[in-house]
Amino acid sequence: MAGEKVVETFGLTKTYGRETVVNNLSLSIESGEIFGLLGPNGAGKTTTLLMLLGLSEPSGGHCRVLGLDPLKKPLEVKSKVGYMAENMGIFPELTAREHLRFLADLNGIKKPAINDCLELVGLLGAADKKAGAYSRGMRQRLGLAETLIKEPKLAFLDEPTLGLDPDGIATMLELIVRLPKEKGLTIVLSSHLLHLVERVAGKVAILNQGRLLALGGVGELSEKSGLPGDLETVYRHYLKADMGSEIDGLVLGQEKGPGPGQGQGPSPDGPGALT
Repeated sequence: MAGEKVVETFGLTKTYGRETVVNNLSLSIESGEIFGLLGPNGAGKTTTLLMLLGLSEPSGGHCRVLGLDPLKKPLEVKSKVGYMAENMGIFPELTAREHLRFLADLNGIKKPAINDCLELVGLLGAADKKAGAYSRGMRQRLGLAETLIKEPKLAFLDEPTLGLDPDGIATMLELIVRLPKEKGLTIVLSSHLLHLVERVAGKVAILNQGRLLALGGVGELSEKSGLPGDLETVYRHYLKADMGSEIDGLVLGQEKGPGPGQGQGPSPDGPGALT
């Protein structure tokens, strides 16, 4: 239902020792949105997703996902939410079809729409090929199919275009745009690649060092800041206000330092979809 809040956080906080990774985060995400969670590496994006999934316990505040508390009802949340982790894990000796059958069995899905999922992500023709022989782009699309096999109402996609070539990126973004329209899915897209998020997200949250710096549509944030209406300019404006000269270490929304595949936090083990 349009306008229904599917994710809400209230002062959500996560600390590790003396380090605050997520700091008093309050936001809401509505049904049917493609919502961009933006920030440099270390901003707290993945940690936020893990708390929303009930995989990490908040140090303060609370959240609701599809009306549920992930800590009190983790299995029910997991049954309704798909998760595509930043660092995808596959079983190289299994085919794409076998991957989806394994995850369906693990989740107690009696009649999984395996062919439909594979067709949606463009892998039906390679469904019986071992995943170990897949290209990076094919593996990412398999990860998306694993996320969709449960027919979730909400999907968290953590850096889904990481390591893809331009054609792979274009294919992944096209799939992301189609999902709310064809599947009624709400998508939370976590990334530090601004130009990609700008192409698909209707609303964004800009995080830095665990703090929420800005929340809204790109046009809305541009109007508030009095700057041209592109996401990179808006993003740099808010980070510069927060970081000062340190913003010079960021290029096109990417941090100097960790390279592809070196994200800021743990991802669940096993195949990329949450089980």
